[in-house]
Amino acid sequence: MLNQLIHFDQEMFLVINQGLSNPFFDWLLPILRNPYTWAPLYLFLIIFFIKNYGKMGILIVAFTLANFGLSDAVSSHLIKKNVKRIRPCNDLVFKNEVNIRVRCGSGFSFTSSHATNHFAMAFFWIMLFRRRWKHALWLCVTWASLISFSQIYVGVHYPIDVVCGALLGILIGVGVGYLFKRFFPSFYTNTPSTSPTA
Repeated sequence: MLNQLIHFDQEMFLVINQGLSNPFFDWLLPILRNPYTWAPLYLFLIIFFIKNYGKMGILIVAFTLANFGLSDAVSSHLIKKNVKRIRPCNDLVFKNEVNIRVRCGSGFSFTSSHATNHFAMAFFWIMLFRRRWKHALWLCVTWASLISFSQIYVGVHYPIDVVCGALLGILIGVGVGYLFKRFFPSFYTNTPSTSPTA
């Protein structure tokens, strides 16, 4: 059963990594999965949260950072170091079939920390803002999904690494969102019409 799952995972990887190859993706997807690409967005959000929500905005930033730290610790340190799955681009048997589009890295593959971290942030923000911003859900999910998908396309993760990382990130993001709601319920009781971003 496990061998069948691994074989299916490798086949799906090749469908994405090779079958979808095109010059536009070759240019775009390595950019999307680069953390420096999103630095201006993160800076904007920090300023936006604090400017519009004051002390509550500082708490949102603090919880976002804690959420990221928790997701990265669970994925990168707890799971990866125990599962020890080799990345497709480092697998001595499989890597000859891989189109490697970025530096492979020496870390393990399961789970994808890119997927875990970005879905954790996405769903934490969804928990906070889905009633205030009608586009929050699809924007956050699309953003996290594109970054996660790019991990497969560039050759550094298998699909199961990404799917499981995304599910883990969703659980963490929703969990941190519930904690925020429990400690700061007043943020949720404000209606969109009375919020600073209405």
